[in-house]
Amino acid sequence: MLVGKNFDCYTFTIKTEEEHKMFSTKLKDLRRQAKMSQEKMAEKLRVSRQAVTKWETGAGVPDIENVKAIASLFDISIDELLESEERSRQKGDYLYDSTTEYDIDCGKNYDITFSGAKKVSLCGYKGEKIRVRLASDQIEEIQSVFKVRIDDVRKKIDIDVRRFGNMTESRAKKELDVFIWIPQQYTGEAEISGNTSVLELTRMEAKNIEFSGKTERVLVHDVTGHVEINSNEDMNIVCAGLCGRLDINQLSSTSRLTVPENMEFFAVKKGIGNHIYYEKEGGTAEDFSVKEEEIDDSTNMIELNGMKSELIIEAVPEPEFEV
Repeated sequence: MLVGKNFDCYTFTIKTEEEHKMFSTKLKDLRRQAKMSQEKMAEKLRVSRQAVTKWETGAGVPDIENVKAIASLFDISIDELLESEERSRQKGDYLYDSTTEYDIDCGKNYDITFSGAKKVSLCGYKGEKIRVRLASDQIEEIQSVFKVRIDDVRKKIDIDVRRFGNMTESRAKKELDVFIWIPQQYTGEAEISGNTSVLELTRMEAKNIEFSGKTERVLVHDVTGHVEINSNEDMNIVCAGLCGRLDINQLSSTSRLTVPENMEFFAVKKGIGNHIYYEKEGGTAEDFSVKEEEIDDSTNMIELNGMKSELIIEAVPEPEFEV
């Protein structure tokens, strides 16, 4: 993507669809982390809002001068701006880490189990390896107190993150982050079970992704397929990009789901004593979901199941998720 050692001699090219996607995702994330609107960013860069929109959707790329300006705006190097999420996480962003890899060459279903983590991130990417990274700033002995076991049985991959020694689940839930990268072209279904404060599902293309356990916050970003969340915790769910269906299965819980205001979805509640409420612009709103008679193939489905639970669906211009 880049040639050269300083700003003045860089040659900037983004050629592949994957590079377009990586850059647009990184740019959007940086802007949101800075709590900056597209309009404000355009103003600071002295470009049009339409230009920023094109960069963030992959419809266009900035020239080298604008790349320099963007890097300067967010106080990062050009390399940091253009590197992928996977590469950035594998750099020295944690004091201690351990990575396990496994090659696959055909479609697989995944059964992922962990016994406690602060954050679990499941991300699809265009590659040939399963990568499981355990990372922490506090657990110096991470390579001895955690082990990743990957079993390949016919068309299913079992990924098991195990604790050993005196490592407790309580400590793991405070100090351990788990990153799992799965090849997009080899992903069938995924079942995830365990307890974590934060669950991220990003760039996934799967027939079904099911989580069972305890979690407080969930991010669904750039996911195609059927997502099921089975948790009786009060959750904050942010849907920043979904093409498919989201099922929320709870007992006696109250959760909030944030969606983009331009997202078309059909919402339905099943079970006993469940309720769905709506909010816009910080206040209560009438039901703004698509009516049943208006459903087509592009309409997303949101379903609340279980008993005596509430789901508040809030529409915002751009959903934000902070860990």
